[in-house]
Amino acid sequence: MFETLQDSLRSALKTLSGRGKLSESNMREGLGLVEQALLEADVSLPVVKDFIARVGEQAVGERVLKSLSPTNQLVKVVYDELVGLMGPVDHSLHLRPGVSILMLCGLQGSGKTTTCGKLGRVIRGRGRKPLLVAADLQRPAAIEQLQVIGGQLEIPVYTEPGAQDPVLVCHNAVKQAREQGCDVVILDTAGRLHVDQELMEQLARIDRRVSPDQVYLVVDAMTGQDAVHSAKAFNEALELDGVVMTKLDGDARGGAALSVKAVTGVPIKFVGTGEHFDALEEFHPDRMASRIVGMGDILTLVEQAQRTFDQEEMVKQQERLRKGEFTLDDFRKMLDQTQRLGPLDKVMGMIPGMGDVSKLMGDADAAAEMSRLRGIVDSMTAEERRNPNKVIDQSRRRRIAAGAGVEPHEVNKLVKEFEGMADLMKRMSGMGMRGRLQAAQQLSQTLMKNPSATLAKQKKGTGKRLTSAERAKLKKLREREARRRKRDEKNRGQ
Repeated sequence: MFETLQDSLRSALKTLSGRGKLSESNMREGLGLVEQALLEADVSLPVVKDFIARVGEQAVGERVLKSLSPTNQLVKVVYDELVGLMGPVDHSLHLRPGVSILMLCGLQGSGKTTTCGKLGRVIRGRGRKPLLVAADLQRPAAIEQLQVIGGQLEIPVYTEPGAQDPVLVCHNAVKQAREQGCDVVILDTAGRLHVDQELMEQLARIDRRVSPDQVYLVVDAMTGQDAVHSAKAFNEALELDGVVMTKLDGDARGGAALSVKAVTGVPIKFVGTGEHFDALEEFHPDRMASRIVGMGDILTLVEQAQRTFDQEEMVKQQERLRKGEFTLDDFRKMLDQTQRLGPLDKVMGMIPGMGDVSKLMGDADAAAEMSRLRGIVDSMTAEERRNPNKVIDQSRRRRIAAGAGVEPHEVNKLVKEFEGMADLMKRMSGMGMRGRLQAAQQLSQTLMKNPSATLAKQKKGTGKRLTSAERAKLKKLREREARRRKRDEKNRGQ
């Protein structure tokens, strides 16, 4: 999500990098590029003008122009203003004792019915008993869709076959919830292809009849500023409590997410990041702003890791690290755990400093590199995994390489780097989850130390010539590696 905006903003900010001191003129030039990046991302024009005015007021001030690191200071200003633009956000659902009622509304095709199921799953995970209500009597198969979702999630669904009045359906559903012992009612109301008076009147009648505790508008991020316009119309009719923005995992340019709070005053509470029922996340403006300016998103990665990793296995690994033990078996398990977090390019993109590497390598290249490392470890005996530096000699390297389908020097490279990797992991044992993931950046840079060689080797194995795009990609990778080697040599010299 926001990839186009991320690239454009970073490109704009890079024009100011490398300049020892920023003047008002070149700062204005950089802000002009930031403004262009926001407009290309489909951010509302009034929002862009106001945003640039606030950033400019600080960016051309004495504090930034005389800063020791003016470019970094400008990034901080942009980050702070992005956070202010999208927040603050209250993530509480304000569920009260007894029966709480949440009403979801939105245009047809926004993902409203699926979001009902996702929200029901979130609420059940908080120890409550949700009831989904099929109050969309307009769209064909809407009732059946909600019943299927409820069945998959094992959440009860209230329906009235043949019903014509959605207001009465919602009223009866609340009564049914009390009788069944359900304490959260989620209303899936009807949508339209566009905002119209009939739709608004129907939603207003439901609002008056059942008095929902929270009213959420579900909008499709792919629709850009149309999502903002519909949010404004719904808010004027219903007084929304929050927005759920769907399809942020697609090709959304991000303009709607940046504009909706400023235009309507209604915060984005949740974002849909996939089709699976667990792909509903709380919207954190600070984390989103961090991603946009290229600083990663460690906190979200921590939360995903806590949900995804085998916690029992994590405890065992932690105990072994406390004892000073870290073997290639542990490394192999670490690779498996990492893969569970999802596509590697997205995972690496959340680690500060690794976003560009993930874009250059691509998920397929990163996955191939991890598969190669896993193959080398799998070709070793148990003793070789425990003591690779002591046990693996030249003949063993050749045998392991043959089993993994790699060259002997690649086995030797992994064995040599493992000692430093093991020391790093042992240091990480005293850290919390966040510290371990930050240190994982160093691990990633070690494991992906020579991505250009990996790319060239993979292409050579196919017997095909590099395409022009692949040659450009290879050139970028080699330039990046050369800069890293130069920086490392400089640091060693100091």
